[in-house]
Amino acid sequence: MSILRRIWNHLRVLASARRNRGDLLGHLMRRPTLLAAQGTYETSLLLMGRMPAHLKTLATAKAAMVVHCEFCLDIGAAIARAEGVPEDKLVALLEPDGNPALTDDEQLVVAFAAAISASPAVVPDELRERLEARFTAAELTELAAEIAWENQRARLNQALGVRPAGFSDGAFCLIPQR
Repeated sequence: MSILRRIWNHLRVLASARRNRGDLLGHLMRRPTLLAAQGTYETSLLLMGRMPAHLKTLATAKAAMVVHCEFCLDIGAAIARAEGVPEDKLVALLEPDGNPALTDDEQLVVAFAAAISASPAVVPDELRERLEARFTAAELTELAAEIAWENQRARLNQALGVRPAGFSDGAFCLIPQR
C-alpha cells in the first residue's frame, strides 16, 4: 500500500468520528509543544514504508487489545478495514497462535506486539531471532516503533479518559485481550 493511500485512509477514518471527537485534542491543545511532538511522530510513522502496512496495522491492533484502550480498539478496527484487512484476520487476533487466518509473518508480528505491550515488556530471545531472520533491521525498527507508539497512545488515552469515537459503530470492533 502506498504511503499516500495509507495517509488518506487514516484521514478518512478520523473524519468519520461520530462522538467524542475532541477528547484527546482538547487535552493536547493545552500543551502545544506536546501536540506538535505527537503530530510529528504520527506523521513520521505514516511516512515510513519499509514494513508492509497490513503487518503494522495488525501489530498495532494487537497492542491496543493488550493494553485495553477503548479508543484505540475502536479506531484500530476502522483503520484496518480502511486498509483492506479482512475481518477474519481481526477476529484471529483474539487467538493468533496457529490460527489459519493469519500467515506466518502475521503471527510473528502479532506475537511481537503482544510481547512488547505486556507489562513488563519482555521479548523472548527465540521470538527476536525469528523476527531478525525474517525482517530487515529497518523493517524491524519500523515495526517496533509502531508498536511502541501504539502503547504510548493507548496509555495516554487511558490516562486522560479519551473515549471511543464511534469509528466502528455497526461493524466489527476489536475487544480487549483477556
